[in-house]
Amino acid sequence: MKKASLLLTLLSALVFLAMLSFIPTNDKYDVAELRKLYSSGNTALWPKPQIDSSVVNTFQDIGVLGAAPYPADNIPNEAKVALGKMLFYDPRLSVSGQIACANCHDPQLGWGDGKRFAFGHDRKLGGRNAMTLFNVAFYKKLFWDGRANSLEDQARFPVADHLEMNMDVKVMEEKIAKFKSYQAMFSAAFGQPTINATNIFKAIATFERTIVSPKSRFDNFITGKEDALTNQEVLGLHLFRTKARCINCHNSPAFTDNQFHNDGQTLWGSENEDLGLYNVTKNKADIGKFKTPSLRESMNTGSWFHHGNFPTMKDVIFFYNLGNPSPIQKKYLGTARDSLLPVTDKLLQKLSMTDEEVEALVAFMGCITTTPRRPAPPVNFPQ
Repeated sequence: MKKASLLLTLLSALVFLAMLSFIPTNDKYDVAELRKLYSSGNTALWPKPQIDSSVVNTFQDIGVLGAAPYPADNIPNEAKVALGKMLFYDPRLSVSGQIACANCHDPQLGWGDGKRFAFGHDRKLGGRNAMTLFNVAFYKKLFWDGRANSLEDQARFPVADHLEMNMDVKVMEEKIAKFKSYQAMFSAAFGQPTINATNIFKAIATFERTIVSPKSRFDNFITGKEDALTNQEVLGLHLFRTKARCINCHNSPAFTDNQFHNDGQTLWGSENEDLGLYNVTKNKADIGKFKTPSLRESMNTGSWFHHGNFPTMKDVIFFYNLGNPSPIQKKYLGTARDSLLPVTDKLLQKLSMTDEEVEALVAFMGCITTTPRRPAPPVNFPQ
């Protein structure tokens, strides 16, 4: 009995010591020291991140983005990427023949559309901001509410949605199958000319997995290019991992924890109320939770949040700095709707950052953003 008790004590001590390594340091660094540590090429020398105990088990520090993963049942090849790109730009996948995936995911607009809400079929306005396609290969679930489990699964939703492309998937399949030039492309991509919805969505997903951020100035800096960032950006990087607490949700090389959080933006009780993940799971613990988006390329992907209500990055940072002060609409309190009252994630708290620190964080967002690319869309579609 005593041995078991001693073993339990030792295990508890080990867990405590492991968690100590994640407790934020109180040491003060000047910018020159921070520059030397962060550009050393050795993450073990970096100052300890300020993360909560609830984050320890899933935490992965920020770093250089690796190769995009792909599923075993959809191995990429050049022909499949080319086919997926053609389908991505082809408006004939919509019932009107006027709307393609690229309408809402324009590479010149950060693979989003630059709008608060996107226009879809018959100029109908959608209810959420169009998420950028940058680095979607690294997501475990897709859409703000996580309704899709893979990119192949995701691709079918806009096609059938009455607010987007409004096309019956079976009709789309039959329509594309009529074009003989597409038959040759499908044969090259999949080894047989049969055109079906499954392979259409596999091809689109394969193309979307190529939409990966190139190396940013941040990536160059942490791998040894000491002068890649300004002093302000170095301070912003340090704040991101410490006082600003951004890294609690935006961790990993993709700058997302691939999880869902209630950041107080449910707009509960208003005409724009959106319960997020709860709409998919019907689990009350998920009320108001939305997907943590990647912050790579974020300066090119506004406006921000699922409702697109934040027009500048400074607005976003001010919101978090104030500790999430969004009010609850009291008109529903004391009614049956109380059971759907959202609970804000405890990770959000008042930060008390100075104006200088806010500006430094904005500057850091710029060094994980790269110059927009201008890939040429197809000139002629298969006939």
